[in-house]
Amino acid sequence: MPSYLSPGVYVEEVQNGARPIEGVGTAVAAFVGFASQGPFHEPTLVTNWNQYVQTFGGFDENYLGRSVYGYFANGGGAAYVVRIGGPSTAAHAEPAPAPVEIGGLRIAALPGAGADLTVEVADAEGENPPEDRFRLVVSQGGKVVETFDVSTKKNVKSYVVSQVRERSKLIEVTERGSAALTRPDNQSVALAAAPSPAAPAAVDAREYVGDLAARTGFGGLETIDEITMVAVPDLMSAHQRGLIDAEGVKTVQLAAISHCEQMGDRVALLDAPPGLNAQQVRAWRSEQAGYDSKYATLYYPWIKVFDPASGRNTMVPPSGHVAGVWARSDAERGVHKAPANEVIRGAVDLEVNLSKGEQDMLNPIGVNCIRAFAGRGIRIWGARTLSSDPGWRYLNVRRLFNYLEESILIGTQWVVFEPNDDRLWSSIRRNISAFLHQAWRDGALFGRTAAEAFYVKCDRENNPQESIDLGQVVCEIGVAPVKPAEFVIFRLSQFSDSTSLVSE
Repeated sequence: MPSYLSPGVYVEEVQNGARPIEGVGTAVAAFVGFASQGPFHEPTLVTNWNQYVQTFGGFDENYLGRSVYGYFANGGGAAYVVRIGGPSTAAHAEPAPAPVEIGGLRIAALPGAGADLTVEVADAEGENPPEDRFRLVVSQGGKVVETFDVSTKKNVKSYVVSQVRERSKLIEVTERGSAALTRPDNQSVALAAAPSPAAPAAVDAREYVGDLAARTGFGGLETIDEITMVAVPDLMSAHQRGLIDAEGVKTVQLAAISHCEQMGDRVALLDAPPGLNAQQVRAWRSEQAGYDSKYATLYYPWIKVFDPASGRNTMVPPSGHVAGVWARSDAERGVHKAPANEVIRGAVDLEVNLSKGEQDMLNPIGVNCIRAFAGRGIRIWGARTLSSDPGWRYLNVRRLFNYLEESILIGTQWVVFEPNDDRLWSSIRRNISAFLHQAWRDGALFGRTAAEAFYVKCDRENNPQESIDLGQVVCEIGVAPVKPAEFVIFRLSQFSDSTSLVSE
């Protein structure tokens, strides 16, 4: 109580004891892989595709860029990216050609853009355009491939440097000096081809695993609480390119599972090796004895997507696109909804078109299949973890518990150092019950009534004097999660109308 030393009217603000628990985010991905540029090892936050392009260079011969693009295209909202694999030391990097100077601008081809590039400065469309406006036309092999209507003014949206940086996949434009830019004269110039990005050096499992103290690899992800999904899309391609052996692949996937189990608030999305049929995947899965975890999932087969870098369709591991589907399902339905029977945006075909019989062989061992259905597109058709425990068979149950546990953990931090008595226990019961009641109303918990869906016990029975003397508050929570309707069965039978007709 405050002390009052003189007469008067006083107003006090008091805490009414209600401290609502807010639900945490459920869809923040972490990607570990190769990129053509950007910081190594330390996790970097990107919230959209343009940010990724500016930091890590967009599409290249690796799968990381395509996977992050698929993540955002399917509904992902934020991601942490860890770049590994330094440039190859086997050969000296080819020097980049000098950029072409046009007026106050420097123009150069991006690495991997290819040869026979020309850039033309032309008049902007319309009658009497402003003096700062012009058109930049990029051609390759005599064919126009990119066009930009731009300006030399820095404070407008169409500023030439920022427009080209955000939209072009072939060229980059920089200022030659700090002086004010003027519109360049109409002309056409050829650009020398830039060397392709250096291939990553051979990597071993230690680079993926990383170190907590150095904030590298999976270790660097330990400091970021909001991550809920972990994917390693370049792992299988690294094996194909001879950068890591088969034993290293298994070590990295086990390390990803171990990281998620240790953190207890995220799930690993594993990719099956490419080029395998259903029987081979079954055999590969049976060889992975350590892949028994309620914090990991496996998706098969690889998906075919359009690759803007090459202009043709290409195969990519499904983990990045699937992570985006998880995020979309969470936003539209909630984390309690199994992220399955959902269309994968951007997928145009599958590496293997699975039959029902083949999925019958894979589903029981925790392989989540991706299948194409006539008139319904390419969909995720599985929602299982890799756990052999029936209680943790379904992915949505695991992710729902992650959501509930993290929300309650963060929402009850106020309890620490409070007086450990009946009033505290009552407040804990009230706040957690209110949170779980809302989860039940949202359809996340099973039961016709709230009493059937959950219970919260925090009283003298589970907080005896011995626990109080140790400074402990024990709260027991039980929830009944909803489980997906994985097998929908309609029983049909014939019957005859045996009603007899009564004659008059």
